[in-house]
Amino acid sequence: QLQLVESGGGLVQAGGSLRLSCAASRNIFNANFIGWYRQAPGEQREFVAYVGRNGIITYADSAKGRFTISRDNAKNTVYLQMNSLKPEDTAVYYCNVDAAWGQGILVTVSS
Repeated sequence: QLQLVESGGGLVQAGGSLRLSCAASRNIFNANFIGWYRQAPGEQREFVAYVGRNGIITYADSAKGRFTISRDNAKNTVYLQMNSLKPEDTAVYYCNVDAAWGQGILVTVSS
């Protein structure tokens, strides 16, 4: 069973940057769907970004121009580079590869 472990979260000031990593327990080169979601306190989990098997990348409107999803197939790792962070980006961020989910990692953006 595929396992995913996120890292790279933490506390950052508004305007700062963080890079989240998602390490997979096995090769994900042929995954159909690789994405990031987030869940803010009291809110439902929402889509942030994903890359399909065909390489097409899609971002939520809130992430466009600030976040970048990428993958390193050699390291079985997916990244989410987050720039120009805002307090409203505060959430637990989850990595998703097909049916597998990571445990989530907290990102807190202070104003």
